[in-house]
Parts: sequence; structure tokens; C-alpha cells
Amino acid sequence: MTNMPLLVLAGGFGTRLQSVVHDVPKPLAPVHGRPFLAYMLDNWRDAGIRDFVFLLHHRAEQIEAFLEDQFAQPSFEGCSCRSIIEAQPLGTGGSLANALAELAIEETFLATNADTWLPAGMEAMVKADGQAMAITHVENANRYGRVQFDKDRIIAFEEKQNQSESGWINAGIYRLNPHCLTDWDGSFLSLEAEILPKLVKSGAIRAIKIDCAFIDIGVPADYEYFQAMIAEQGI
Repeated sequence: MTNMPLLVLAGGFGTRLQSVVHDVPKPLAPVHGRPFLAYMLDNWRDAGIRDFVFLLHHRAEQIEAFLEDQFAQPSFEGCSCRSIIEAQPLGTGGSLANALAELAIEETFLATNADTWLPAGMEAMVKADGQAMAITHVENANRYGRVQFDKDRIIAFEEKQNQSESGWINAGIYRLNPHCLTDWDGSFLSLEAEILPKLVKSGAIRAIKIDCAFIDIGVPADYEYFQAMIAEQGI
């Protein structure tokens, strides 16, 4: 178990998924009778996370109602859950910076997305030294852009390419120091486009390899694939 807070980015509009999931926000997309987020919460709890902070905007009230019910279950005894509703979209970096300021978080924290299936990796991030980003190997890295690294030090991010090639990508779990976000001015800020490149340039962020399935349910094809996987595995 860890006392390190996990900040969950769950405020997006889920525009690409709205053709098949239009009545709930993306983290609550139904998967065999359970919201997608329920599966991720089980993974995070089993990895030892006990302090959850959800960063919300789009249809926040639906996610808050789900969380209230979920954390009332006996399986989440000993866990805490807080949420912050943003009046306007702040971007991934802005959401994190806003939460750190509101909750006066001054120690190292974990951050992740609420719409990506990554069943492992959280324990490794808790144990990592310093600031780190989880990376995973996929068959088509060009949909996401590649991560270049030397031993365990991230040295560059490659832009998305047209051809399909395998490679290492950003898996969407971070271990960060609040100092990397202290200069936030309240405007829209992207973690991926603005904060991470600065950390890479200064040599301040490590790569933690995660060997497991990676599914971004943000597009209908991958959402359907995830549903099929869950049905096959009987989770």
C-alpha cells in the first residue's frame, strides 16, 4: 500500500466515442454491466492505491454519483476519494496543477487517465525513483507517437507517423513532483505537449517499462475490442 495520491484525469468530452456511448461520460462506458472505470478502480486498489483524487468536468455529476456508490462498498474500506470539478476545461496539465493547488499537495504524486486499460504498472510506478513515466510496447506505435529512451532515461518523443510500426509509447501513468507544475498561470495547459517535453529536455524523467495489454477505449473499435477481451477473460 502507498499513501501517495493518485490523480485521475476524468474530465474529457470523449468526442470520438460519442457515436456509440452518448448517455454517459467516457469513463463510465458500459462493459458487460459495469462501467469501464470500475475495472480500473479494482486494478488500482489491488495495486495498493488508497488515496484517489478525480479531476472532473464533462458530466461530472454522473462520475461523482458512481464514485460515491463505489467507495461505499466493503472492498474499498480504508480508501479515500476526493473529486475536483473544473468550471472549464484546463487541459491535462492544467487539471493536475489546479488539483495540486486546491488540495495543497506538496509531495510526489501519481497521475493517470480514466479511459485507458492498463492492468499493470501502478506498483512499479510507486516504487520508481524520482519522476517517471510508464511506457509500453504496442504493434502500432504511430497512432500515439513513439517514446525514445536511453537505458531508463527518456530522451525524446516522436510525432505520429503515417506508416504502421511497432514501438514504445507513453502508457499514461506518471510519477511527478509538484514543482514541475508550480508555474501554472491558470490557463489551458497540456501535460503531454508542454510539461513532459520540458522534463525530457532537462533529463528529469525516467521510463518505466510495463509489459501488459494497453487499450485506449476512446475510439469505438478499441472500446469494442475491450468488451470482447473482458468477455473472453471473464473478469
